[in-house]
Amino acid sequence: MPNLAAAAAARLSVAPMMDWTDRHCRFFHRVLSRNALLYTEMVTAPALVRGGALHLLEHSAEEHPVALQLGGSDPTELAQAARLGAAAGYCEINLNCGCPSDRVQSGTFGAVLMRDPALVARAFRMMQGAVEVPVTVKCRIGVDEQIPAETLPEFLSQLVGAGCERVIIHARKAWLKGLSPKENRDIPPLDYALVHEMKALFPNLIIDINGGIETLDQTRGFLDAGLDGVMVGRAAYHRPWDILGTADAVIWGDTPRCATPEAAAIAMIPYIEAHLAGGGRLHQVTRHMLGLFAGRPGARLWRRVLSEGANRPDAGPALLEEALETVQAASRAA
Repeated sequence: MPNLAAAAAARLSVAPMMDWTDRHCRFFHRVLSRNALLYTEMVTAPALVRGGALHLLEHSAEEHPVALQLGGSDPTELAQAARLGAAAGYCEINLNCGCPSDRVQSGTFGAVLMRDPALVARAFRMMQGAVEVPVTVKCRIGVDEQIPAETLPEFLSQLVGAGCERVIIHARKAWLKGLSPKENRDIPPLDYALVHEMKALFPNLIIDINGGIETLDQTRGFLDAGLDGVMVGRAAYHRPWDILGTADAVIWGDTPRCATPEAAAIAMIPYIEAHLAGGGRLHQVTRHMLGLFAGRPGARLWRRVLSEGANRPDAGPALLEEALETVQAASRAA
């Protein structure tokens, strides 16, 4: 199924990150960039299909373009979950074949699926057959004792044979035993060259690269070198202005949504007011905004004011304005 529109948005995407890329985070990231493709946290197919946890699919129209990442290993269940995700309005359904956590392994999905490309291909076929939106796969270059240069081409070949048109490759192995999920994000060496080799081997497959990408200059470099998209994870979360604040101009040649990080903070106030009016708490939103001024005067004070005050029951937009005033004062003094 053609997914050129999703691929255009995915020239830069923000990775699905558990406990981070919830709907409040995604709304904030959308304030920063109108074009970047955003992903949900991973949602498990069993939670949706067996548990009926449809609240996990809640999101706002303002977040689009936004994709749903699913975890699971049963093709029939994944197809049912994909159908629910498409009905909820997501523009893409992504299958997680990269998460190395123990919890994910115990459910026989995530990175462990790299060991069974035939199962992944079968799941892909059923998922894509169940929905009209594009289905994609996010994977590692390999797991454990696999030799990625040998096993990754076979994995991709089976996906292409199943009709897959876009894959996001995290350019690290995952060690399912012996390394924690955090260590799996840092210790296995990056092999960007192998991802480029896969693009040469599968020129018609849309390939996005992920893993260890810290700057828009790196992003631009991967795109200029022939890869189709770049997925940024922790850097986009911890330094959102550096990655997303200028991405529309740098990656798409578009006018930025906000001229400054201060303007982005102010743009969040109506959303915060609506969230509080609905019974939400300030920290549920502002915890995702702590890195907005990273590397700029007043960044530490911004984090401190929000971290210390946002959990108070009466905390509201006034606290955000107070934090912003500390940043502006620090900027004037710099």
